[in-house]
This record gives sequence, structure tokens and C-alpha cells, in this order.
Amino acid sequence: MTPPTHVIKRNGSIVPFTPERIANAIYRAAVAVGGRDRATSEHLASLVVKALEEQTPPDAYPSIEQIQDLVEKTLIEEGHARVAKAYILYRDERARQRDRRSDSSQRPSSNIPWAKLWQVLDWAADHEVHTTAQLNQIVRSGRFHELVTASEAAYNEDVENAANLVLARKDEVRMVFIAGPSSSGKTTTTIKVGEKLAAQGLNLVTLNVDHYFHDLAMHPKDEFGDYDFETPQALNMALINEHLVRMFRGEEVRIPFYDFKDGKSYPESTPMRLNPGDVILIDSLHGLYPEMTIDIEPEKKFKLYIEPLLQLKDSRGAYVRWTDIRLMRRMLRDAVHRSYDPNQTLLHWHYVRSSEKRHIIPYATGTDVIVNSAMPYELPLYKARLGDQFRAWAVAYKDDPLREDAFERADRVNRLLTEIDPVSDDSVVPNNSVIREFIGGSVYDY
Repeated sequence: MTPPTHVIKRNGSIVPFTPERIANAIYRAAVAVGGRDRATSEHLASLVVKALEEQTPPDAYPSIEQIQDLVEKTLIEEGHARVAKAYILYRDERARQRDRRSDSSQRPSSNIPWAKLWQVLDWAADHEVHTTAQLNQIVRSGRFHELVTASEAAYNEDVENAANLVLARKDEVRMVFIAGPSSSGKTTTTIKVGEKLAAQGLNLVTLNVDHYFHDLAMHPKDEFGDYDFETPQALNMALINEHLVRMFRGEEVRIPFYDFKDGKSYPESTPMRLNPGDVILIDSLHGLYPEMTIDIEPEKKFKLYIEPLLQLKDSRGAYVRWTDIRLMRRMLRDAVHRSYDPNQTLLHWHYVRSSEKRHIIPYATGTDVIVNSAMPYELPLYKARLGDQFRAWAVAYKDDPLREDAFERADRVNRLLTEIDPVSDDSVVPNNSVIREFIGGSVYDY
């Protein structure tokens, strides 16, 4: 008996069979429930492969569903019930996402209150920038700078409102979370909210939760060697919660230091203590994830959620997807600040989306305020910087069954950008704009 050489995907395409994907899937499920034993994951994967060898006739290929069924069966039979449950729940969620995908571009998000979406839509209609055709007309008529000014004013009004809501609860709030999915604009918004609160006398202390990452060796990765930093399990949530509880008691804690160059965490590196009246300010993907602050009283928390809630329709009547805006933002930011090739960002984005749909976006419904970071003027800037690359990716990944996700995103964004007039001169964008976080030139030191 020999392992199968290929596997049949749900859409009928046939791709090479890679046993490493089974081990990685098991390890990811284990991480979700607190386990980090790679050796056990690889052993369990070998049992799955052995069962596949026994069940698959010569010259036949197993299906994805058959492999997943064997993973569940093996986990249960080998006594890993909690990991099996995590795997089953993840598999079920992915199935429901596929069922919803067909009409998702036409349906507004159920996680953002209608009142907020209506406010953004009403603004777009009032400023005649509700469609790509209207946006192009603004660019062609020389009114791009007017759109920049109006867009920035709307965003700053949102930030001002958020700060005022914190101030209204200043006698009870001890921590302010700026949370949202990748490249939503958390860093700039955190700085701006902090400036406004400090101007009103609040003493703010920043806690950088990136230092609570687990060692790189403990992170899940795929068969391409790409690590998944996007899940909340990438952070030591229990330690964050413990440190916050202790600091609110007046105790000193020692914050770990995470060295991104060698991928290692150095525990108890930096002492930290809160003074009476201090307010902790946290900018984090997973600031709304319950485990991070499970033992902190709800009244002490103020939760801000940020998302680019752009209300712009293309020529086919479909709304621009917020995730596509954030994808382009992250490509530009990573290229400017991390020397990271945009193609790598595209290929990694499926991890970003998988985690945020499960662990970030659903918690938007329980926040105190929502800030819209979308700037209708940003798309022409991105067209000038990324248009050619998206066109190339849409061609390069068209027939690659292992890069279906990358192709779908590249093709969709390419079709959108084809409708947008480019603007290469960004001099009218203020140096304190949230967009500067991604295109460079910000007055803030990130």
C-alpha cells in the first residue's frame, strides 16, 4: 500500500496530496484548545494517512470530505475528544461560510448596526460618491482634494465622538480597547483617541499585547511554511488577563518581550505598574476576544471597533468589499514598513479572513462605539500603486488549484480597480491621516 498521490477538492479539481496539511490541520485544532504538541499531531496524521492507504483503491483519489471524516474518526478513537470537537466546529463553520458566499456581496453585514451603515451610506449619497462612476467624476473634475477634506472630516468626527463617550464614563472606565480586523486603522485611531483623552486630563498607559505572542515554534504553519499569527491562540491570553487583573489590584507585573527577529518570547522582561486613575489603552486585533479580559469587570472596559465601512457600488451594482480595501492597505503597509512583498500578503490573506470571521468580526455587536475608517478617495491611490500587480495575479493564479483563494481575491479586486481612475499624487492626504498608516508619510511614529 502507498499513500494517494492526489486528492479531489470540493469543486472537482484534482491537486497533489500533501500529508503535511493533515498534520497542520490537527495541530491548528489542538492550538484552539490549548495544545501545542507537534509530535502528537504528526503521529495522528500518520494514522490518518495509513487509513487512507487502506481505504483508497489503486489508481483512485480520495476526496477532501473523506480525509476530513478520517481525521475526526482518528481524533476520537485516539482519545483526543476536545481536539476533535474543535476540528468539527471549524469544519462546520467553513461549510456554513461556503453556503453564504454566493450572495455575500449583496447583503450588508449583520455585525454592524444598521444605524451606522445608514449613516455612512447617507454621507456617500450626500457627497455624490456612492458609485465608482461618481468617484471617477470627482477625480476627472479636479475635485479630488475636496473629497479628501470631506472624508477626513467624517473620520475625525467619528474619533471625536468615541473619545467623548469614553470621557462620559471616565469615573469607571479603566481600559480602552481599539479593536478591529487587520488594516482597519487601529494604530492611527488609537493614537488619535489617546491624544483627545490626554488633552482632557486622562493619564493613559499603553499595553502592547504583541509582546504576549507565543514562541514562533509553537505557531501553526502550512505546507508552504507560512505561519498563522492571526488567531487569538497566537497570544498568551491567560497571561494577559492575569497581568491586567494584578495591575488593577495595584501590583507590579513583568511584561514579556517578544523578539520578532528570532521569533522568541522572553518572559518577565519589563516591569509595569498602574497608578491610581491610570487608564490602559490597548490596540489589538483580538481586543474584543473574551479570554483576554475574562476576569475584568465589564464596566471597566470601553470597547471601540473600527472597520472601513465603505458604501461604494461598482458598475454591476455590487458593493466594494471591506476586506478587499484592507487587503490593499496591508499590502502597501507591509511593503513600506516591513519590506514584505505584496504577493506574500495576498497568499497569506486566507488566514487573516478565516480568523477575523471567527474571532474578531462577530464581537462587533458588543462594542460601545464603531468608527468608520474608510476614505472613498483611497481607491484611486491604490489603483495607481497596485493596479498592475492585481492584473498580473489574476492571470498567474487562474489555473492554480492550490491558489484558488488568491485567484478569487486578485480577480475580484482587479475587476474593481479596472473601473477606478488612478491618482498617483498623494500630497493632498494629511500627514496625520489614517491612510498614511498604509501608504507612508505619517507624522506618527509607528
